Amino acid sequence: MKTPHTLLTRVAMASCLLFAGTAMAQMAPTEFNASKTRIKNEYSTAKKACNSQSGNARDICVAEAKGKESVALAELDNTYKPTLKTQYKVRNEQAEATYDVAKQKCDDLSGNPKDVCVKEAKAARTTAKADATVQMKTGQTNSDAKTDNKEVRTDAAADKRAAELKVAEEKCDALASTAKDTCMAAAKAKFGKM
Repeated sequence: MKTPHTLLTRVAMASCLLFAGTAMAQMAPTEFNASKTRIKNEYSTAKKACNSQSGNARDICVAEAKGKESVALAELDNTYKPTLKTQYKVRNEQAEATYDVAKQKCDDLSGNPKDVCVKEAKAARTTAKADATVQMKTGQTNSDAKTDNKEVRTDAAADKRAAELKVAEEKCDALASTAKDTCMAAAKAKFGKM
């Protein structure tokens, strides 16, 4: 049987590990540059490997290598400085890479099947890009709403304090000279500016 103390200890340790993982997620500029170089080197290697193939198989291989590189670079940017725009860029790069490979694969077909294949690839790209746009705009809307909500709450708190100050001042008006001054000073200290 687990005691409450053991359970609390485990929860605390898990929280520390989560915090440590978050702190470690930050990437140093040197690490970013090294990762960028590694991605570019992997692309060069993959592209050279495509040279052993011929025809459309080579084109597909090159498209896959380019797509992998562009997505990896976008993901690296998003890891280095995560924003709604970098997340959007990752989704767009994924859509473009998938489209480029699918389009190359369509070249193996001819006639109407090829036309259908190209249209399907374009439709998939359009859908993915539209979804990326929706996710970015939804994220921005949520961010704006949080900011607006904070401003509204701050304004409401100031309005409440001003109303409470007026009530306190009115109560102080019933007192005589020194007591009134002391009461007013206390009211302003308590309900004055935030």
